Amino acid sequence: MSRLMARLEKVFGASALVLLAATAAAQTRPDFSGRWTVAPEPPAAGAGRGGSQASGTIGSGWGAEITITQNATTLTVERAQFSPYDMQPSMRFTYALDGSDSRNTINMGRGLQELASKAVWQETSLVISTGYPFSNPQSGKAETLEVRQELSLDAEGALVVTTTRSGPPGGQASATTTRYVKSSGNLLPHALVKLSIIDMSPLKTDVHRPLA
Repeated sequence: MSRLMARLEKVFGASALVLLAATAAAQTRPDFSGRWTVAPEPPAAGAGRGGSQASGTIGSGWGAEITITQNATTLTVERAQFSPYDMQPSMRFTYALDGSDSRNTINMGRGLQELASKAVWQETSLVISTGYPFSNPQSGKAETLEVRQELSLDAEGALVVTTTRSGPPGGQASATTTRYVKSSGNLLPHALVKLSIIDMSPLKTDVHRPLA
């Protein structure tokens, strides 16, 4: 590889090295495509024979079951949205993979609202940063809750999402790690996705686009 790079530098100059490095980086980036289900946590010591259980934390922010579609330019995350009575249309978040801003429009119960996100590769991890606007109940001022989701694949091929949330007014930041395993079937229609206030639920997305 060093000889090849030296020859390319002589023939084409430094631009060839930049192109070669970019190509090599793209080839090592993982493909997160697939249907994913939260992996049950192993039972705690002395917990009896109840078996493992799914995590009870607020998790990744995408719910217990997601479908990811990835190509050379975008990554789309789709999750089922449920109410106690019926299944709502699925939510979709689409992110540009070139580091440019992406916009996803969601329904937060007070009309449509647009979220700004940015997805950046960090070696073999994809980091998605999103700002959730909200009104501070104490001051009445408009503020933004920052959510950072880092996606990677572990040695067993499971999807690991580490989610960091900036703290609410007067609170501390929090971080959770959610491990997903691939599912060969369709998303289960009877599985209830437990949402939380920090996830800005209930949410629906019907418009999604990366900015040009």
